[in-house]
This record gives sequence, C-alpha cells and structure tokens, in this order.
Amino acid sequence: MGYIDLRSDTVTLPTEEMMKEILAAELGDDVYGDDETVNRLETKAANIVGKEGALLVPTGTMGNLIAVMAHTMPGQEIILEESSHIFLYEVGGIARVAGVQARTLKGIDGLPAIDDIEAAIRQENIHFPETGLICIENTHNMAGGMAIKPERMNEIFALARSKDIPIHLDGARVFNAANYLRVDVKEITKHIDSIMFCLSKGLSAPVGSILAGTNEFIKRGRKYRKMLGGGMRQAGIIAAAGIVALDKMTERLDVDHQNAMFLALELNKLKGVSVEIDKVHTNIVNVDFYETGYKIPQLVNSMKDRGLLVNPRNSRLIRFVTHRGINKEDIYRTIEIIKDILK
Repeated sequence: MGYIDLRSDTVTLPTEEMMKEILAAELGDDVYGDDETVNRLETKAANIVGKEGALLVPTGTMGNLIAVMAHTMPGQEIILEESSHIFLYEVGGIARVAGVQARTLKGIDGLPAIDDIEAAIRQENIHFPETGLICIENTHNMAGGMAIKPERMNEIFALARSKDIPIHLDGARVFNAANYLRVDVKEITKHIDSIMFCLSKGLSAPVGSILAGTNEFIKRGRKYRKMLGGGMRQAGIIAAAGIVALDKMTERLDVDHQNAMFLALELNKLKGVSVEIDKVHTNIVNVDFYETGYKIPQLVNSMKDRGLLVNPRNSRLIRFVTHRGINKEDIYRTIEIIKDILK
C-alpha cells in the first residue's frame, strides 16, 4: 500500500537535482575547514539570514543545543515558551549537557507576552540564577505552525538589548514564516542574535541544519559541535543538497501552505471536526476530533489502515503536515479517508 504521509515535513525526499549535486560535490575534511561545498553553504546561509557566520550541523536539535551552550554558562537560566520545541522535544539537553535551567512561560499562539518576559528576567540576587538567554520559536510547532510577526519579535529584541541578554531563534521552519508573512527572511532574523533553521524539513534536503550568528558565536559553536560529535568529515555530500534547498526550495513553500489551508477548510466542514482556521498560517494543521466521539488512537489507527499516516497531538487533536511530497490529489484523498471513517 502506498501511504499519504502527513506525519511531518521531515519525511520529504531529496529532489533529483539534489541527488546529482551530491554526486558531483567537491569534498574535503570539514573539521579542517577544507570542504569547499560546506564552506559555500555556510557562506550562502549566513548571507541569506543576514548574519556574519554560519555552521552546518547534522540536526536542528544539535543546533539549538549548541546555541544554548555558546550563549550561556552552566548554572544560568533561559527563558522559553512552555510548549517550545527546545523544552518539550529535545531530550532535556539544555539541562543535561548545557547545564542551564528552563524558565517556561505560557504563550499566546506560541509567544509569551512582553510583560511576562520582562517579569521573568532575574534581578540581581544571591539566591537567583542569572538569565542567560531568551529563546523564541518561529514558526511555532505546537501552536500549529503559526508565524510570529517581525514587530512582535522586535519588541522582545529591544527588551533583551536593554537587559544585555541574547536571543536565540529556533527557526526550524523560518522560511515558512517568511513566506506566510510575505517578508524577506532577514526581516525576521534581524531581531535575534542567533538562529537555527532546518534544511531537511520543507526544504527537502535529506539531512542537515544551519546555525548562524556572529563570527565569535560561530567560533564557539564550532568547538561545541565537535564536543557533541557533530564534527563531520566529507560533509559536502550534505551541504550540496543544502545549497539546492536554499537556492530552489524556499519559494515553493506557498504550495504547501495552500494545501494545508484547503485541508483545514474541508475538514472543518465535517460534523464533530473543528479547525481554528485563523491559526492555519503555514503547513501545519491541528484538527480537533473530540466532538466526533472517537478516541484519537482509534482514529490514527483507522487512518493508517486506509493508507494515511498522521501524528496525534494530544487526546483531542491530530496534526497534519503538508510538504513537497504531498499534492492536491493527496489532500482530496485524505479528506475522503476521514469522511469514510466518520460516516
């Protein structure tokens, strides 16, 4: 059976052009800095997001952890939205490896209120840890891929600057945010000190993420990458696909967004099914099936039996993620499968 895979945009496969570039890549030892394909990718990535330097890392989780390590000292505290990916889904690395504790704040659509952030910044006191970093996520995964506007990020950036605290952006899907907001990605990244973004989600590269910031930050990050086991040798085979991703794949994300919105609108018409349409910004759709009376595990299994793969979000929501591997016919088929289960 061929599956319609809406579990995540991490399931995208590389394009034919990526595969050709992988085979033709100029290679060297990246730990020594002489893999020219990696060097080209890092220079290109830094320029695109308006930062001095960039670093290729195997995964977004490693990139975020390196950022926390490079910005902070063990024993400090970092401020995070309570449902952020760094806090929920990165195996507690900030505590175990970076040695910092999390100060989590409730967010509205993925972003805490500015007053709450200011109140969470530690005052000088012998009993308190220092606030070492503020982390933002854009787009925000758990909020359903919602994009945070640059002006809201700038508000936090101004506060952080006044307190001499750096800001790191978990921008795994930052190009989705830029596409939705109809802005150059630099309009988002100019409001932060460092950013991690993924090449391997909607941009369709087979592996790899980018960490970007100042040259000094990247110098520290490169050493931490080595510490964490991310010092790669002939990494140009990864970088080659990443270059194609940045050159060719960022502009097509709107197709995924349109498919997500169509899916959201059609599912919202079904009895007992609910989608907050105004929160469908990009390629993630959180669908509430609570009023159907079905249990989420039951629905997920029934969908799988009919050739549809999805991920449960919680006891009432299922997450659907569109991507390059999904076309309009797949969306029509998805709707019919769900109708068939609920009838």
